Amino acid sequence: MKFYKGMDISTIKEVESLGGKFYDHGEEKDVFEILKSYGTNAVRLRLWNDPYSEDGTPYGAGTNDLAATIELAKRAKSHGMDVLLCMHYSDFWADPGKQRVPKAWRGMDAEQLTDAVYGFTRDTLAVLRDAGAYPDLIQIGNELTNGMLWPLGKLAECGSYDNLARFVSAGIRAVRSLDTDMPVMIHLDNGGNAPMYRDWFDHYIERGEDFQMIGLSYYPFWHGTLEDLQNNMNDLAVRYGKELVIAEVSMGFTMEDYGKYEKLAPDERKGYATKPGLVEKLPFPMTKAGQADFMKALFAVIDQVPDGKCRGFFYWEPAWIPVAGSGWASREALAYIEEKGPGGNEWANQALFDYDGQSLPALEVIRDYREG
Repeated sequence: MKFYKGMDISTIKEVESLGGKFYDHGEEKDVFEILKSYGTNAVRLRLWNDPYSEDGTPYGAGTNDLAATIELAKRAKSHGMDVLLCMHYSDFWADPGKQRVPKAWRGMDAEQLTDAVYGFTRDTLAVLRDAGAYPDLIQIGNELTNGMLWPLGKLAECGSYDNLARFVSAGIRAVRSLDTDMPVMIHLDNGGNAPMYRDWFDHYIERGEDFQMIGLSYYPFWHGTLEDLQNNMNDLAVRYGKELVIAEVSMGFTMEDYGKYEKLAPDERKGYATKPGLVEKLPFPMTKAGQADFMKALFAVIDQVPDGKCRGFFYWEPAWIPVAGSGWASREALAYIEEKGPGGNEWANQALFDYDGQSLPALEVIRDYREG
């Protein structure tokens, strides 16, 4: 299996449409061209079922419907990049804090939801195949730590893994009905939490369909130390024998002017900013050099996973630079997920381009890294 130097650039169509531009050493270029020149060989694209309100207002954050996915997948393939399709099975963000049933699936029982997952997955792949945008690997769900399709698939409420395994397995069976070879990934967050990963996959494997890859999210300001990540991946590689991919990772390059772009007060900031002293405990400062050094340390972790089982990473939203109008949620989206917001760009300081779209030194680290 190839080694992935991947990027999740799901918002890029929106960013560019609002005037975002990208530069490498001062020269304006297509962002795909820049990323490829720094070794990127794959992109990760999220897919939401219907990211629009009932009156057709986009939810934002890329409004990643099937049409947007086709456009971005074809663009990636034209640059020789593989595509990891990330199926959220929701109309908007799905993560450990929210896994909302798509509007069209509301009121369904567990059996109906199982059929809906199967049909949506199979139909999506068929459309992508016919459009010349077929993915090279696929995620069934996103950060499924606490389940999917709540409440019936919520681990804390349904009391067991039975419904969750049914839903995930339906997606896997749909993939296999069209393609017996495509690698299937199951993805959790909190990559430094080894006990949680063992518990989750032990229970799922007892009940669910086979899969090929375990995906992990690792954000150093939320998910423990790099040593925690190392210990977890080493354990997973031996315990399950699956290929591992760090499906989401990032590190900040600045804290200057952060509040201007995120639209949050200091006491409302997520992650490191809500935990006193946590920023100081990070092994690297949130500077351009610190971001680059973090990537070097991450690659050292990858190199130590037994039997070469870690097959790469996908940096999360490296090109989500701050442009007016691009945030993580519109008012209509906030209503759908029942959050108060605001919905600004909380990720601008995590990108691999600065606020003006200039490439950062961490990209050179990615380019120069050689597996092993």
